[in-house]
Amino acid sequence: MRHRVAGKKLGRKTAHRVMMFRNMVTSLFDKERIRTTLDRAKAVRPIAERMITLGKRETLHARRQALAFVKDPAIVAKLFDTIAPRFAQRPGGYTRIIRLGFRDGDGAQMAFLELIGSEFKPTGKEEKKGGKKKSKETAAGAENKEEEKTGKKKTQKAAADTGKKEAAKPKRKKSKEASAEGEKKEQ
Repeated sequence: MRHRVAGKKLGRKTAHRVMMFRNMVTSLFDKERIRTTLDRAKAVRPIAERMITLGKRETLHARRQALAFVKDPAIVAKLFDTIAPRFAQRPGGYTRIIRLGFRDGDGAQMAFLELIGSEFKPTGKEEKKGGKKKSKETAAGAENKEEEKTGKKKTQKAAADTGKKEAAKPKRKKSKEASAEGEKKEQ
């Protein structure tokens, strides 16, 4: 009988398992979202929620208890200053597990463990890249418009000079090579 035997060992000795949980909780509070196996996510979830509950207490004793588990003072400060106040009115359930599928190689089921309210948001780098592309496209578009205007003016001048009926008709847009050959023939 396995009465009152809680938790999974995850194939590790106790000290290794505890340190792994500390590192995972620290990363969760730092990044607010981690990708791990489903079993690890299920094992870390209650520990992370307990730390957030400590953060909601806002006492020196609670802060020292959190520091005893999460060894990084900056992460504990973030926990007490930004993460815990976000969940002040919520009576539990601070994390979410999103199943991702199976990992190539060993077939382990993967999952995201994330804090509620920290859904995926694109980084600023992607937005900047998009802005640069737009500015390049608009600059290229302006250059193309100028080329089209000057090309039309040249063809209209050539038509007026030669007096041919064909040149008076509106011409279709040509590629750069075709327009260069046409200008050579007209000269």
